[in-house]
Amino acid sequence: MTQGIYVSAAMPGSGKSLITLGLADALHRRADRIGFFRPIVDDADADPMVAMVARRFDLAPSVCRAGLTASEARGLLASGQREEIDARCVAIYSEIAREVDVVIVEGTDLTGQDAAVEFDLNARLANDLGCAVIAVVSAKGRSAAETADAVDVTRKELAAANCSLLAMMVNRADAEQLDSIAQALRPGASGKQVYILPEIAEIAQPTVGEVASALGLRQIAGSSERERDVESIKVAAMSVGNFLHLLDPGALVIVPGDRADIIIATLASSFSPEFPVPSGMILSGGLAPDAHIYPLLAGAPFPVFDSPEDTYHTARRVSEVRSEIWSSQNRKAAAALGVWSKRVDETELLERLEIPRPVKMTPLRFLHELIERARQERKHIVLPEGQDPRILRAAEILRRRDVCDLTILGPEGQIRELAASHGVDLRGITLIDPADSELLEDFAAEYARLRAHKGMDLSRAREIMLEASYFGTMMVQLGVVDGMVSGAAHTTANTIRPALEFVKTADGVKIVSSVFLMLLPDRVLVYGDCAVNPEPNEEQLADIAIASAQTATQFGVEPRIAMLSYSTGESGTGAAVDEVRRATEMVRARRPDLAVEGPIQYDAAVDASIAASKLPSSQVAGQATVFIFPDLNTGNNTYKAVQQSSGAVAVGPVLQGLRKAINDLSRGCTVEDIANTVAITAIQAQE
Repeated sequence: MTQGIYVSAAMPGSGKSLITLGLADALHRRADRIGFFRPIVDDADADPMVAMVARRFDLAPSVCRAGLTASEARGLLASGQREEIDARCVAIYSEIAREVDVVIVEGTDLTGQDAAVEFDLNARLANDLGCAVIAVVSAKGRSAAETADAVDVTRKELAAANCSLLAMMVNRADAEQLDSIAQALRPGASGKQVYILPEIAEIAQPTVGEVASALGLRQIAGSSERERDVESIKVAAMSVGNFLHLLDPGALVIVPGDRADIIIATLASSFSPEFPVPSGMILSGGLAPDAHIYPLLAGAPFPVFDSPEDTYHTARRVSEVRSEIWSSQNRKAAAALGVWSKRVDETELLERLEIPRPVKMTPLRFLHELIERARQERKHIVLPEGQDPRILRAAEILRRRDVCDLTILGPEGQIRELAASHGVDLRGITLIDPADSELLEDFAAEYARLRAHKGMDLSRAREIMLEASYFGTMMVQLGVVDGMVSGAAHTTANTIRPALEFVKTADGVKIVSSVFLMLLPDRVLVYGDCAVNPEPNEEQLADIAIASAQTATQFGVEPRIAMLSYSTGESGTGAAVDEVRRATEMVRARRPDLAVEGPIQYDAAVDASIAASKLPSSQVAGQATVFIFPDLNTGNNTYKAVQQSSGAVAVGPVLQGLRKAINDLSRGCTVEDIANTVAITAIQAQE
């Protein structure tokens, strides 16, 4: 039977969408099929929360839906047709439930004229849909005692409505009140824990994009990046000197369009490392700046808008803009999931339900589980390429999601300036410039010692350690950090060379190799080696196979190894086939516990019917999970062919065989690729 969970606000402004997102993320990793339903929305065809959940968890439109519009619901209530609301919502919910194992239902926001009516409506819908309720109480503006009273009142009202209460959650608490609220809360009838989540500035603060949309502003110049948090509002109604004194990082500057002095001063501030960079600028009063200023504004590292309203009314409307968790693609959601992981024991919460375990591994679930596994034992990863905006964006996402500790290398002033110009928040991330670091001399001395047999002296070692990839690798070698991810702006050789020089390979391993984790619609396969070794010999092939099996195990894939060739079993001969045959025997001799078959063709390795005719007694044929290619040409082309023709997600390359966790990025990598690789590196460091 499908399990339904109704997330219901107990009062306006509870921030229940954070609870919905965290719950959906937890369930997506633990249930095979989930659905999402919002019974009452503003726009049934374009509800932003429905769109975000569908996009983030790859849900089909049939199982991620909205119900009635708020205007329809009000009309039905006013005409005494409340049962019609219930009937239509039950019908949609039932259609979703037929396709999934668990449905998350997000109730109304209690922002209408009569919050009591909405609360009653949510309670009634929860009962009609047969859902357990997660009730969300807001602690914003309340003392610990008042919050505890609000929890008790909510419990009583839900009990009076005969609702099945799954959990109580307190949201938007002042960080300094978390302990006092916990002490003030009284146990409910179940005695279960009440989870308390703090207010998150990154979610509460609107972005310039949200402000522009809410006010209907037209962008006239500057950067197109609108996911910049508005950390404060500054109205420029003073001299330049006084204004610059008050300007803060991330401020949204509102200035009359004819104040050329303030406009130019704000623009100059954004290009100076000593002054803050605003999040955006609004030119008020419908006043156009001097024509000579427009070319300067075109290069502004923040968006510039114009407003037809005067400065006072513009500022007042900006102050009323409400931020929403779904307003940005990743940053707000990352912050929400980060605080959820810190404050909510998912295992305890979901043990209150009976949810079928997933029977297949989808690409999205695998990537979500990467993040969760990386969090379980916190590690510290260094990113040497601090002057690449993608690295900075990925670092911000990882910090917001609370995945691991991060250090970024490079000139600190330049990194901060680059981050500010792109609206990236680096708070909580360590920045180190190798040239100024107190670690430099120790690192140079250690490198000179390790490479003394190659004639290395301290002076030359100091020069080499100024290179970020060498500095970062030495941080890993000496245990200052646990792992390194590089390659977004450099070659694979640039990443691997320092590791080969002094990190070296793990015991019993003679070669560094790589795999791609190929995420197919219903399973994960491991391909090696597709990125490092051009023509491995038989011993190296055996090394790659064993290392790939270990990597597969690390990431939850049961290793069944196919040593690929152009013939299967004893059907073919030739130097290349014989080499694969000998490599297979070496794997069996060194690791008799591993299931391995070779030589074998790819079709016989994956197709059960072909395997039955070619290798009927094989434990691997037809169900292989780890594929070892005979050379780099074959491996690299095959993974790309599968990726492009089947839509599989290729995660990697994941380096293997080194004594420490170091991984390479493709120079065409995305922010998401970087975040995934950092998570993989953190998991490898855990081992």
